[in-house]
Amino acid sequence: MIEPIKWEDGKIVFIDQAKLPGKLKYVTCKDVDMLCDAIKKLRIRGAPLIGVAVGLGYALACLDSKEKTWQGLKKDLTRASQKLRATRPTAVNLFWAIERMENKFNALSRVNASLIKKAVLKEALAILEEDKSMCIAIGKNGAKLIKNKDVILTHCNAGILATAGQGTALSIIYEAKKQGKIFKVYADETRPLMQGSRLTMWELMQNKIDAILICDNMAASVIKNKGVTKIIVGADRIAANGDAANKIGTYGLAVLARHHGIPFYIAAPSSTIDKFIKSGKDIPIEERKAEEIIYTGSKQTAPIRAKVYNPAFDVTPHSLISGIITEKGIYEIKSFRRI
Repeated sequence: MIEPIKWEDGKIVFIDQAKLPGKLKYVTCKDVDMLCDAIKKLRIRGAPLIGVAVGLGYALACLDSKEKTWQGLKKDLTRASQKLRATRPTAVNLFWAIERMENKFNALSRVNASLIKKAVLKEALAILEEDKSMCIAIGKNGAKLIKNKDVILTHCNAGILATAGQGTALSIIYEAKKQGKIFKVYADETRPLMQGSRLTMWELMQNKIDAILICDNMAASVIKNKGVTKIIVGADRIAANGDAANKIGTYGLAVLARHHGIPFYIAAPSSTIDKFIKSGKDIPIEERKAEEIIYTGSKQTAPIRAKVYNPAFDVTPHSLISGIITEKGIYEIKSFRRI
């Protein structure tokens, strides 16, 4: 299985997802500034993967610091944390990972700099390995819902490229295949950055999944005419009441699922659940540059001066979600009761 991110020779090495599907290119990230730029430009993307990346970025900043005291390291790491926090506002895993790294560092105030650096790196690598295990657990839990002859619709990319392991929503598909189940997957192209067509289709084809690519505006017709039996997507942040933010277009799919009487599932690690946000209305929604809609790649496809509204995410209310699949189990939304 490909590794979207790894720690190698004291540096972060990641797949440049902006190059896919045309080219599989690994990039060596030498400092936090380069990492922040990669996250902002979606060269590294996917909520769990961003969490892993910032954990490694925090460790990289710690190892690169020339300070010899805890207080000196604290100043350098505070600056690194501020830069990392400013990259993308919606994915809660980013903030969860930074807070975990900061808590680890703060607990080492009586330790010398050399041991601090080793401990901080160990914590970042633990986040990476835990993410891999989390992906497998989500996949096995969710695979229980997959039946032979199912037709599954997914949106954006919640697979290997969105995590350090085999994904969240797509992990369910991979585990179901391992179990010998036969099914079909439809993948939305997912505008404006085409993460479904560029990344999910590439990934599904690499793993020999029976997959068909469709345009976003075909979803209703495909659900009606191609016998879609369930929709499974990922999430970047889940509020305490079960409202879930995911790539723009997800809310529309949930509405379609309810109209057609099919289940709509969210697959995400428990770290994506933000207990401090009561409902989806409090989830910050990232808005991206107009150029991402005015241009498709390098080709201009809209007037340069067109007014553009370009939110990266929308929020699906918990009332439209059949269940949330985490590494801990499958939970019914109304009460977060395990089912």
